Amino acid sequence: MQFTSGPQLIWGPNAAGKTTLLEAVVLLGLGKSHRTTTDSELIRWGADYLRVEGMVGQAGDAASVPSDVTLEVSFQAGGRKRIQVNGVPRRPAVLADYLRTVLFAPEEMLLVVGPPALRRTALDTLTTPHDRSYASNLATYGRALQQRNSLLRAIREGGAERDQLRLWDEPFLAAGSAVVAARLRLLDVLAEPLAAAHREIAPAEERLTISYATNAPPLPGEGPREALARRLRETSDKEMWNGSTLVGPHRDDMVFGIGARDLSTFASRGQQRTAILALKLAELDLLTELDGKPPLLLLDDVFSELDPARRGHLVRRIAELPQALITTTHPDDIDADLRRQARPWRVIPGDDPGSQALAGEIGGARVVEGGR
Repeated sequence: MQFTSGPQLIWGPNAAGKTTLLEAVVLLGLGKSHRTTTDSELIRWGADYLRVEGMVGQAGDAASVPSDVTLEVSFQAGGRKRIQVNGVPRRPAVLADYLRTVLFAPEEMLLVVGPPALRRTALDTLTTPHDRSYASNLATYGRALQQRNSLLRAIREGGAERDQLRLWDEPFLAAGSAVVAARLRLLDVLAEPLAAAHREIAPAEERLTISYATNAPPLPGEGPREALARRLRETSDKEMWNGSTLVGPHRDDMVFGIGARDLSTFASRGQQRTAILALKLAELDLLTELDGKPPLLLLDDVFSELDPARRGHLVRRIAELPQALITTTHPDDIDADLRRQARPWRVIPGDDPGSQALAGEIGGARVVEGGR
């Protein structure tokens, strides 16, 4: 299938494959899914490999990037992930140079009050495009954390010596402090776009903020590395007892606030959704500022979660974008102005005879144009 410019309205029954389509786009832009951290879970039941390929048309200066770029992500069960750009193997971080996305999905409606892991994932997604080394530092930190935890368990069980931790403390501190520093820089850059987007949606409310909640707060004169090293020393005995690393960016959080109040403790559902929508609009603005090219907006059945006023703000932003992919169970659930602008696509489950005007296939489902 080939999506044109403007809004693309993708509709069909639940479990038809609409979210799978958006997940495939996210995979091409990030090299990973937004729904799972386990690649093998992406492979279709009964298959032993996954392959997603897409062609991205590039606007702007043709001398800087090719006009059309083919992106491919593939892997076999138990095998290594393979990423190619125009047939050439590349690292996952390169994908965002060609396809930047902003995803707004139902699970993100829990961003304010849900578990910290949800907010850390959102923060990682926000930070990666703004720091070329962030993905690498995050991966290095993850490996060091895994090895350090294995060693802590071995020490607890008498199978290793405490001094052996020094082997993994250095990469843990170097990568961990780099991750924290990058997150702090991103939140500093995000502050004004976030406040501006919030004023646009809720002009009567106080300023919306996001602060970083770290388990290694720096003392005067300390940077992230010094603070993290000190906290490792302070928690070392407890780590031996627990057999796991108790401090570091894998346990940090970000806090939404209005004024001096934590949104997670007092905000209404409407205020929470306003904050999340403001974050997504600010993310759109920040990514556009990188090189003047707006990202691809992916909306996974979120209009039903927003009241008419918030829908109106989102529709106006969609109208300003070169392209957006919007899923819903039925077109009538979408704002009437947006329906008039959008090109409709119907997703038909694989066991439904449906229309024969086949335009594409994803995960066993067929995608056909039209059907409003």
